[in-house]
Amino acid sequence: MARVQVGDQVFLEEGGSAFGAVRGIQRHGLHIYVENAGDFDIRAEAVKSVHDGKVVLLESRLGPALRTAIAHAHTAERR
Repeated sequence: MARVQVGDQVFLEEGGSAFGAVRGIQRHGLHIYVENAGDFDIRAEAVKSVHDGKVVLLESRLGPALRTAIAHAHTAERR
């Protein structure tokens, strides 16, 4: 089983675009950085899978502020 490591990229779906990276591993979850939004803490239950330097999250288990941040993670790139 793969383990989460600091620096792993974070995704909402396999094959999707990374929106951030793992900054820290906490007792009950992860501390992640979301592009254009900053740092967020997520509970372990929000992690769907971990493999090959990737962490895939379950969107349904994320709070509204984090979902909004993810939706705007690449906004600056689209301008």
